[in-house]
Amino acid sequence: VQLVESGGGLVQTGGYLRLSCAASLCSGRTFTAYATGWFRQAPGKEREFVSAISWSGEHTYYADSVKGRFTVSRDSPKNTIYLQMSSLKPEDTAVYYCAVRESEQATTWADEYDYWGQGTLVTVSS
Repeated sequence: VQLVESGGGLVQTGGYLRLSCAASLCSGRTFTAYATGWFRQAPGKEREFVSAISWSGEHTYYADSVKGRFTVSRDSPKNTIYLQMSSLKPEDTAVYYCAVRESEQATTWADEYDYWGQGTLVTVSS
């Protein structure tokens, strides 16, 4: 499985960005279902959970720090997951990673994800 994030960049405080995570399967592999999570890691800090979405899209989860500002969604036919980020703050500055687990259910625990993207940098200037 290959995950490719995009959409990161430099934005001012209060601005918005939309991150995308495109999932592609290796030849010969198929998925019946997968849930997706977004995590981030700021310089000098540990990786932290941001958001997650179930395979059906019915269940979504958010860290308290982003609740009400970030929205996770998925376009299953396109195998793409999105993270819409608004009202961005300098403390949102981090490398954002998407991760996939071969399960219908999402989780907030990084260790329970099977595949990870390379990350995309989001910088919010004050």
